[in-house]
Amino acid sequence: MASFSIALSGLTAASSDLDVTANNVANANTIGFKGSRAEFADVYASGAVNLNTSVVGEGVRLATTAQQFTQGNITTTSSNLDLAISGDGFFTLKDSSGYVYSRNGQFQENSSGNVISSTGQALQVYPPLVNGGFNTGTLTDLNLQTAQSAPLATSSGSVILNLPANSTAPAVTPFDPTNSQTYNQSTSTTVYDSLGNAYPATFYFAQTATPNQWNAYLTVNGTQVGTAQTLTFSPTGAVSAPAGGALSFNGYTPPGGANPMNLTFNFANTTQYGAQFGVTSITQNGYATGQLSTVSIDTAGVVSAVYTNGRSTQLGQLAMANFPNPQGLKQLGDTNWSETFTSGNVVQGTAGSAGFGTIQSGALEASNVDLTTQLVNMITAQRAFQANAQVITTANQLSQTVINIGH
Repeated sequence: MASFSIALSGLTAASSDLDVTANNVANANTIGFKGSRAEFADVYASGAVNLNTSVVGEGVRLATTAQQFTQGNITTTSSNLDLAISGDGFFTLKDSSGYVYSRNGQFQENSSGNVISSTGQALQVYPPLVNGGFNTGTLTDLNLQTAQSAPLATSSGSVILNLPANSTAPAVTPFDPTNSQTYNQSTSTTVYDSLGNAYPATFYFAQTATPNQWNAYLTVNGTQVGTAQTLTFSPTGAVSAPAGGALSFNGYTPPGGANPMNLTFNFANTTQYGAQFGVTSITQNGYATGQLSTVSIDTAGVVSAVYTNGRSTQLGQLAMANFPNPQGLKQLGDTNWSETFTSGNVVQGTAGSAGFGTIQSGALEASNVDLTTQLVNMITAQRAFQANAQVITTANQLSQTVINIGH
């Protein structure tokens, strides 16, 4: 009887439906997992010519297990290397067999400084260009460059302060940084040599016998640098000379083999008002050696290393991938997919651009499995299995009845 084979196909279909549901439930807590849906098709004989439009079908078959690439919930974490995609797209990963694609953003640093997935694939980025931007035609492993950030020697800076207009020339000459009677005011900052060593730098100001005119001195690490530089103010208290307000202090040689230092500081915004000395700001362009402090990743996937000296370096931009038909991707396990003919060729791009979602650092995308829906599917599959089993039981009883007719 055909009913046996028809019911058997129903049992097989119900079992397949339950398998898909079971896999979804098992991965309800798998980061980046995308659930699947069993899709079925009816079966009819196609070989024989039959004009009878009321032909009985031959059962059911599993047409496909369709992946569902809906967005999973995003939860925050405490690691900057945990990444979530909000929207379309995949992370691009590489291992010995080639490129694979994933929505699982659980990344970590290995002993070589490379950022890898939990299963060992290297996260791919577009490398930075020398003049800024990124080379979107090349993929490379993301490496956190745990080496130190190179120092920069101080060469220039800016000083903004106010010198008292009612000052008189010091009674004691010549200038001596160790004798406060040879100058009127002083203030200090820090400068750096080419090896990243820090030194105290102190500015001293002495009113000259000429009204509105001051001599400025600079010592670095207690050693006077260059000669006195003259600052002249207008009757309204603004710097009138030198033009532009730049004073140069040249010829300091740091100990320890660093390059000689020539320092230029801009005093253009310094004033001579009233009776109070006040410092608004002193800035300089040097900095010490820096250790890697943290890694930041913005919504466009730009990865920056931040160092303890306040500097930051762009290490790359996450290489995002998408496909014309994501449901055609081949599931590899470990929440990874690979390109197939059905999925279409990979489309590469960057986060936040057309066709790609944005990146959230310190977050993970949870599985998109809805347990309530899966439990309902489980009940439906169970009832379908029971109904088809009942068809086999009924068909068997009919067969026994026919056999017993002759006895």
